[in-house]
Amino acid sequence: MRAFYLALVVLALTAACEREGPAEKAGRELDQAVDKAGRNVEKAGRNMQDAAKGK
Repeated sequence: MRAFYLALVVLALTAACEREGPAEKAGRELDQAVDKAGRNVEKAGRNMQDAAKGK
């Protein structure tokens, strides 16, 4: 009987973990925004270096 309950718990947790909730979605979107901002900062830095070199 214990094995049945353990299997039931494992199945329930697996099903719950596969769904993306609002916190996971917000975290993913935040990660994407931070990555994009970082790329833009790097690009701006390269542009400033090029401008300083007269390019």
